[in-house]
Amino acid sequence: MLKFSRRRLLAGTAALVLSRAANATLLFLRAAPAGLLFARAAPAALGRLPRKDCFFGLHFDLHPRLDDTELGRDVTDEMVAHLLESVRPDFIQYDSKGHPGYLGFASKTGMSSPGIVRDSLAIWRRVTAAHGVALYNHFSGVLDGAAIEKHPEWARIGPDGQRAPQETSLFSAYEQELMIPELTEAALTYDLDGSWVDGDCWAVQPDYCDEALRRFVAATGISVPPKKPEDPGWHQFLDVQREAFRQYLARYVDALHHARPGYQVTSNWMYSTFAPERPALPLDFLSGDVTGPAAVRKARLEARYLSRCGMPWDLMSWGFETDAKFGHSSTKPVAELEQEASVILAQGGAYQIYYVPTRAGWIDERVVKAAAEVAAFCRARQRWSHHSESVPEVGVLFSGRTLYRTTGRVFGGWDWAETPAAGALDLLLSCGYSVDVIPDWQLAECAVQYPLLVVPDWKDIGETVASTLMSYAAGGGKLLLCGAENARLMSAGLKLRRNGEAQERHYFVADDTGFAEVAGSWIAIDAAQSDVIAHAYPMPDTRKDALPLAVRVVHGKGTVVVCPGPIASAYGNGSTPIIRSVMREMVAPLHSPMVRMEGEYPVLEVVLRKKEGQMLIHLISSAGAPDTAEHRHGGIVPSTGTIRLHIRLSRAPAKVWVEPEGVLLKGEYKAGDWTCVLPGVHVHSILRVEV
Repeated sequence: MLKFSRRRLLAGTAALVLSRAANATLLFLRAAPAGLLFARAAPAALGRLPRKDCFFGLHFDLHPRLDDTELGRDVTDEMVAHLLESVRPDFIQYDSKGHPGYLGFASKTGMSSPGIVRDSLAIWRRVTAAHGVALYNHFSGVLDGAAIEKHPEWARIGPDGQRAPQETSLFSAYEQELMIPELTEAALTYDLDGSWVDGDCWAVQPDYCDEALRRFVAATGISVPPKKPEDPGWHQFLDVQREAFRQYLARYVDALHHARPGYQVTSNWMYSTFAPERPALPLDFLSGDVTGPAAVRKARLEARYLSRCGMPWDLMSWGFETDAKFGHSSTKPVAELEQEASVILAQGGAYQIYYVPTRAGWIDERVVKAAAEVAAFCRARQRWSHHSESVPEVGVLFSGRTLYRTTGRVFGGWDWAETPAAGALDLLLSCGYSVDVIPDWQLAECAVQYPLLVVPDWKDIGETVASTLMSYAAGGGKLLLCGAENARLMSAGLKLRRNGEAQERHYFVADDTGFAEVAGSWIAIDAAQSDVIAHAYPMPDTRKDALPLAVRVVHGKGTVVVCPGPIASAYGNGSTPIIRSVMREMVAPLHSPMVRMEGEYPVLEVVLRKKEGQMLIHLISSAGAPDTAEHRHGGIVPSTGTIRLHIRLSRAPAKVWVEPEGVLLKGEYKAGDWTCVLPGVHVHSILRVEV
């Protein structure tokens, strides 16, 4: 991966950026109407929490347009005060600039929408400040259609030589001459606590402008720019684009920190699975908005990844459903938002909901009521969830290297088929395990903490990660290794006998109820029958032609089970209970769950955490959560009914409480097993174990 010097960057271009931003600031300060500017207070003034301590927030954006005619007309102090007093959020995020590029406030530096009737930001700041609530602005970064329309030279150039209509070039003067001055103006004019910059890493596509090509040639010596993965220098070309984004991000964050010390900034989805890198740039917190269908599944993965980054973080639910096919939207029921919130809160993060006001800025009482209900649900769990820590049980490898080297894109979001970690996570959770997601850049630092590591069917985990996994197993670790490429990569070290190379195949796996097809890349393995844990079949016929689906290998002091096919991806694309049964069979020789429920509860997620010296067992129901845009939530999450629960403990617990109800749970301890009858789980219950 190419890595340009950030120190050299700041010494060169950043001084110019700050100078231009300062000049722009002086211009709008001199021209600002009397009474517009707020007294510059420290972000934590009047009880406003720093982002690291915030737990619940609301997000409103409108993406102001050229054709708007009524922006801010219906925004009043009374409306905002009613919302804040009803919901009691720690922070609000309100629009300043959306992807069209027009500002939602009267600007002296940028292009304001002509439809501004009333200064919404001024009202929001005045009322949030009076209530001790932090105010951030939503601001589109890379995406800015209005800027490109006025300055075509700022547009990204595609491989066909055409200018993009909305994506600005990271190699242009856009950031220095417009974006940073706009951000600085909003921050200082409205005494903002910070910025949530949208349309950033996920909007970046390969840029073929002259400066991008010059940097590529300087870094590689290759004079012909690659346009497809097969071309020489393709990976290096994408690395040049990624490094340009890092430099762009460092410039505007440093400029804002310089202009307003204590200002808090994030770039939407940076250092998440979308940009799976070790955090290195001076962001103040991490955040992302979980969009589209299957929001609970997406939030599960993203929350686990963000929780590993060592930074304050939150995730945002959209408070409404959208459908690209049918073009309509509907408000999500409270129960659905509570499910999405639960999988985020259980990982120790903060939570926010995104609602869209009317174009005039009005927020209906129905939205206020729903937000207040979700806020109360979250607050009841805050003490036992926020800033909690993992109790390691199963770690699933997330291979950022694979995504950067095999997808052909600069950053995510990625397709489900490209992220087998999502399927592995869902599969292991449905089997009753507590699962963490481990970024590949962090694996060497934490592998030994986990009784079991699972490697999904990634295409290119790399020699460094493979070596770490081998050392982990040799030292006594338990490893489930899935996928043809991983079996091939580690076959020599594990002394596996491969029968040919990987091929695209359609095989069937079976349990007592039937068959499930697992299609994708497979590699044949020869193994003694005594080492084969499970079989696959070319046809739905178990009488003949069985081949190894899972092979047990002793490596040093540890045990490795090798599955030479795409079992994780198969479950991610179709969560059949047959694959779940087969996975239980494969994992059973390696590790048994610390928390076990008698009976089948595939939609009940177990999360093991700790806080204040106590173990916390989160039980989260995803019953009824939609997986497709055509299927909407029914608005009701049925209770599980009574559950007979077993917890493996080294000694009897002093007390076990059900939170947030504060109910003392009775149980029996015998030979390392504490057993109880849980009255039932509705959406999210926490067992607080005092040991």
